[in-house]
Amino acid sequence: MLDVSRLRVLVAVARHGSVTAAAQALHYAQPSVSHHLARLEAETGSRLVQRAGRGIRLTDAGRMLAERAEEILGRLDAAEAELAAHTGLRSGRVRLAAFPSALGTFVPAAAAAFTADHPGIDLLFTEAGPPAAVRLLRSGEVEAAVLFTYPGEAAPDLDGLRHELLLQEPIHLVTPVGRAGDALAEHRDRPWISGCERCRAELVRVCAEAGFAPDIRFTTDDFVAVQALVAAGLGVTVLPGLALLAHQNPDVRTVALDSRRNVYVAVYGDPPDPPATTALLAHLRTASRPA
Repeated sequence: MLDVSRLRVLVAVARHGSVTAAAQALHYAQPSVSHHLARLEAETGSRLVQRAGRGIRLTDAGRMLAERAEEILGRLDAAEAELAAHTGLRSGRVRLAAFPSALGTFVPAAAAAFTADHPGIDLLFTEAGPPAAVRLLRSGEVEAAVLFTYPGEAAPDLDGLRHELLLQEPIHLVTPVGRAGDALAEHRDRPWISGCERCRAELVRVCAEAGFAPDIRFTTDDFVAVQALVAAGLGVTVLPGLALLAHQNPDVRTVALDSRRNVYVAVYGDPPDPPATTALLAHLRTASRPA
């Protein structure tokens, strides 16, 4: 009998085109992917992959099995969804990935309401920024993910996902208390503090619109640490509204800019969603409204 986990590996290689990309999508080590492929070849008695330059490609047998495996895995996923629907909301689990400031604001309220309504369902959280959260969605390690995109940003993360907008949070200029200047350009000669790669890109974008390039001296994803650096007079920054709602240092001053970050909830796969996922989405919609 063919091993389902190995079929998933073969489908990932066919879908992503390389062992490296398949390993990243599945959150496996590359040697583990190669091991699964070798074991699958031994189980089938067929050569499924072959060397092509520095990479590999599927043989005819490999492509045929990958196509059939995709059908098989789709039927297994459908069976799980049907079983979940049959079981209803009496037992089971649902897993959510979300970025830190969402976990620090509206997600706990959604979780508390969900748990009160459905005490038999285990609700599990994973902290993850958008790229990692999308990978978790696509690999089936979470059922839902809270994501963000910045204005004008190309959003390949959302390709193939079913998603809906939860809220738009304003971007704020954050400066030390007592330091004048409500416009970005008034701080062009100050040191700047940035966050993740996407947040850094947004900082560079808004500063470019204001006519200058920021002198970025510090980088951290921790919005508490960012505000501490600002409060200490070591620089200025921009932060989205949820970060300030989760925590605002009393020694910083904030001014809303004419820019907003979009916050989405996303799921992967064809509808209908399992009942527990549907219920969680409803609570996320409700909890995000005050934010």
